[in-house]
Amino acid sequence: MKTIEIESLDKIDNAADEFLKFIKTEFPNSRCIIFDAGMGVGKTTFIKALCKAMGVKDEVSSPTFSIVNEYLCEDGSNVYHFDLYRIKDTEEAMAAGAEEYIYSNDYCFIEWPETLYPILPDDVINVKIEEKEDGKRIMTIQ
Repeated sequence: MKTIEIESLDKIDNAADEFLKFIKTEFPNSRCIIFDAGMGVGKTTFIKALCKAMGVKDEVSSPTFSIVNEYLCEDGSNVYHFDLYRIKDTEEAMAAGAEEYIYSNDYCFIEWPETLYPILPDDVINVKIEEKEDGKRIMTIQ
């Protein structure tokens, strides 16, 4: 388990770099990362910074209406970014092709992952983000 503090938005790139180094060292074979946080806490904002740290060439945006966005990295790999807020159940997520993405061996960043719990791999990385009263964000990675 690791904790990363994000003091402000101007420090988010540093946090993304630290996060990426940690998961590549501690979870070298894990590709599925779920983000557990409330509305407006900064899941998408952090995922944008993380994609930048990974060398994503595409513009990163919230997949709220498309459910999943695919981004191409400079090294030719893909990153899949899910927003499952509008998905009602596992069957609906499966119909959107979630299982194929999750087991593709590319990184998958999943916001609002609850409907996917039954099909997530055992080595999923769980990231909790909490907002403190002073506006700082605390990320706990396990």
